[in-house]
Amino acid sequence: MKFKFKQYNVIPGFGLTLGYTLLYLGFIVLLPLAALTIKGSELGWAGFWHVIFDARVLASYKLTFGTAFIAAIINAFFGLIVAWFLVRIKFPGKRFIDSIIDLPFALPTAVTGIALTAVYSPNGWIGKPLLDAGIKVAFTPIGITIAMIFIGLPFVVRTVQPAIEELERELEEVALSLGASQWKTFTKVIFPMILPSLITGFALAFARAIGEYGSVVFIAGNMPMKTEIASLLIITKLEQYDYLGATAIALGMLLASFLLLFIINMLQSWSSNRLKGV
Repeated sequence: MKFKFKQYNVIPGFGLTLGYTLLYLGFIVLLPLAALTIKGSELGWAGFWHVIFDARVLASYKLTFGTAFIAAIINAFFGLIVAWFLVRIKFPGKRFIDSIIDLPFALPTAVTGIALTAVYSPNGWIGKPLLDAGIKVAFTPIGITIAMIFIGLPFVVRTVQPAIEELERELEEVALSLGASQWKTFTKVIFPMILPSLITGFALAFARAIGEYGSVVFIAGNMPMKTEIASLLIITKLEQYDYLGATAIALGMLLASFLLLFIINMLQSWSSNRLKGV
């Protein structure tokens, strides 16, 4: 005699959860984006292109996306090293160091900006020796990049850490036993397995840096055509009651971000499929 037991789910069924998901995404994500697009359409195509191709706006785009990309690359490299260090090496104070990684998540961005400006200013603890060596950090693109590195590092570390923890030590031992060097074992065995997570961390750090304002605005110097980021230019337009201009700049950033993140997601998908095919 066979008994059939009814299966119960801990969460509600597909229909209800789908409805909640679409409702939540609609109000929190899609509605603001739709409002931004509708507001920007009031300019028309000619007005939109005129705003976003203005020399000052293009300079802010170049600075914002350029420094964000450089910061994300640096975070991807050093974030991988930090994540590997925290996972594979045991040392005193490991929990304390691990908790410090999350500090940029909890620290108000304005506090971060003020602290970085104080440290890297011409009279700061680090800024003064660097200035004596001929390197000015604060109020330059270098300072902007440092601020973006600071707020983006946790995204890479926390994304790569689980991937490193799930690595099978047996694969490394087999590679070493077959005569592979440590460097070849890392590049041929370990790195391909953590590459998708590393690309995800890079994308998160890059996206976070693009939209950063508080921690960057203090150390940037905010000089038009030189150290003025796109987020600050949007705020400037709003203070001048140029709402359509601010909307157009925001739309330009949104479209560029979507394009870049799409490319990064395609690279992540390619690396994942390549790993599965190995």
